Amino acid sequence: MTLAELQRLLSGLPLPAMLVRHDDQILAVNAPGRALLGEEVVGRHPAMAVRTPSVLEAISTVARAGGVQEARMTLRREGQEAVFQVTVSEQGGITLCIFRDVTEEERAGEMRRDFVANVSHELRTPLTALMGFIETLKHAAKDDPKAREMFLSIMEAEAGRMNRLVRDLLHLSRVEAEERVRPKEAVELRGLLEGVISSLAGMADRVDLSGDPVTLPGDRDQLVQVFTNLVENALKYGAAGQVVRVSLTPEETVRGPAVRVEVADEGEGIDPVHLPRLTERFYRVESHRSRVMGGTGLGLAIVKHIVSRHRGWLRVESVVGEGSRFSVVLPLG
Repeated sequence: MTLAELQRLLSGLPLPAMLVRHDDQILAVNAPGRALLGEEVVGRHPAMAVRTPSVLEAISTVARAGGVQEARMTLRREGQEAVFQVTVSEQGGITLCIFRDVTEEERAGEMRRDFVANVSHELRTPLTALMGFIETLKHAAKDDPKAREMFLSIMEAEAGRMNRLVRDLLHLSRVEAEERVRPKEAVELRGLLEGVISSLAGMADRVDLSGDPVTLPGDRDQLVQVFTNLVENALKYGAAGQVVRVSLTPEETVRGPAVRVEVADEGEGIDPVHLPRLTERFYRVESHRSRVMGGTGLGLAIVKHIVSRHRGWLRVESVVGEGSRFSVVLPLG
């Protein structure tokens, strides 16, 4: 096969590909390969294009003994780390190297592992407490009514915590499954917020709502979940006795007319170092305080996905010692 034929063959491959002669000289590279390895690599030693020892060893092994070798290559692209699975095979006296970008697969796998580890950790603590109290009630506190009452109250709280965690996991899973489908139901937002505030038993008088009625396309139940979460958080973590302000404001965006719903408190505020990670699953600014107040660490992750489904965005601003503002911007059309 001539060089021109080899180059035509490579040009039909969608993945970066490189042909290496058995005398360790790069024979041809397709366009994706040149974008990955460099424009001037043809005719050079593979080490000038690939600096990963495992890939070079695979090329050498295939040139010497034939067969197929797999290697992993990591490099930096546009300031970020990219991972490639490199398949090296012998093709009629020439070594073919194909580079497959597995960066997203690696990240997805890491996210799954982190998710399982976090869920296991969150469930292990209440389960351990429940098992300990059950054992105590069966033996040491079996005939102690006062201890039994106290332990049953704690067990009820721990079981409630696990129930909230499972509920939020189901909500998160459902929202993620629906995220690509934009809701179309007409929702009047001011009335929805009034309903959210009135449902906050014993705390509605601490919330001040301002703004005119506005109707937009949305999923009513999910929007109730968003603003219940934000208002409850503001009441929990804001300054004791202070009023939480909820406002609706018209806003022009690059996507057209929108409405901003802002939930502001006058609490301790959040250190700027935490702001980029607030919507991560299970991330808590104060882990112990959040758990004591019944938080699962999933609330803002659910909020982010619901807002994304509505083609809106979430903004968080906070000043330590002055308070925080959570803003949800939702398009009107």
